[in-house]
Amino acid sequence: MIFKLTDHQTIGNQFVGELRDVTIQKDRMRFRRNLERVGEIIAYEISKTLDYQEKEVETPLGIAKVQVPAAKIVLGTILRAGLPLHQGLLNVFDQADNAFISAYRKHHKDGSFEINMQYVSCPDLTGTILILADPMLATGASMSIAIEGLAQYGTPKELHLVTAIASDNGVKHIRRLFPKAKIWAGAVDEELTAKSYIVPGLGDAGDLCYGEKMQD
Repeated sequence: MIFKLTDHQTIGNQFVGELRDVTIQKDRMRFRRNLERVGEIIAYEISKTLDYQEKEVETPLGIAKVQVPAAKIVLGTILRAGLPLHQGLLNVFDQADNAFISAYRKHHKDGSFEINMQYVSCPDLTGTILILADPMLATGASMSIAIEGLAQYGTPKELHLVTAIASDNGVKHIRRLFPKAKIWAGAVDEELTAKSYIVPGLGDAGDLCYGEKMQD
């Protein structure tokens, strides 16, 4: 299953458009906030698909019955670019447990690259709803390596993958490796460059959030 904000008439399309806009991108705070907003909107859409259970809460005047998620929710993100998107998800699922993965592209002189994963911090995932966020799903390599790295912490009940911009190739890669995963994207673009950047995409999300970094 894949959900795209661009398939629906919502304010989310404006936020995705602003993420792409080279003029608006110059404002780092606004770029981070737009990623956060996309995360909030997608979190609400995910919430519609979850199972719920009834709970009683005490009010000043009596007892009220409310519906709450039946399974524990864990929000995971790939550092560093995933932090604002993660925060948007956390604004909605504010009692969720959290996982953090350090993974990055290590570039070689010939233009090729490999994904290096250096660090994982994660709770027990057994029977949980795992929602894993990364702003760009280009080749799908970072996401797939992150999922494999989290496997040692238990098997979640459901796997949801959240991204601002995905590529067709990245979506196909994830579907092939993880056919039960649900993919939630702001938009899906058709083209990848020779260096595996999404076109038209939005550029380097991490740099736009936090400034340029030196390459290894």
